[in-house]
Amino acid sequence: MNPTDVEPILKQAIRDVPNFPKKGIIFKDITPLLGDGALFALAVDRMTAPYENQGIQKVIGIESRGFLLATAVAYKLGAGVVPVRKKGKLPHQTASVSYDLEYGTDTLEMHRDAFSPGTKILVVDDVLATGGTAKATCDLADQLEASIAGVVFLIELAFLKGREKLKKQRVHSLIQF
Repeated sequence: MNPTDVEPILKQAIRDVPNFPKKGIIFKDITPLLGDGALFALAVDRMTAPYENQGIQKVIGIESRGFLLATAVAYKLGAGVVPVRKKGKLPHQTASVSYDLEYGTDTLEMHRDAFSPGTKILVVDDVLATGGTAKATCDLADQLEASIAGVVFLIELAFLKGREKLKKQRVHSLIQF
């Protein structure tokens, strides 16, 4: 199956949920795709393909649906998994970064000992929307002196232009809306 054939197949498994989490938002629900073993495997294979044989040592998964994808991608690459969580959710010494949201700020954290300086990492999340969370995660990885090989998403909401915040990174997404 060639790469252009994959997007329509995967898109069919994404469910639109209107007015979630608030009125006016159309939430892209990936649980039907995750629940179909063959489609989940196809998505993970395609998310992983650009980074095979690139020496990825750790895969950073962004809370919370990013965890589901990152663990599968890491397994496929033979790499370890590093969770990035909201403030106060990790039990050990953390590095943190705060970033702006539409209304206010948020903070992400990662264990300080998650990897050594120079470790080649891949950042994984389910959706690229405005790019704030992904950029903050990359800033956090930079703070810990990682070598970022790329940032990969299952879905990109291209109309929100989140890719513009990730200009320093190699960005890959499977499905664009």
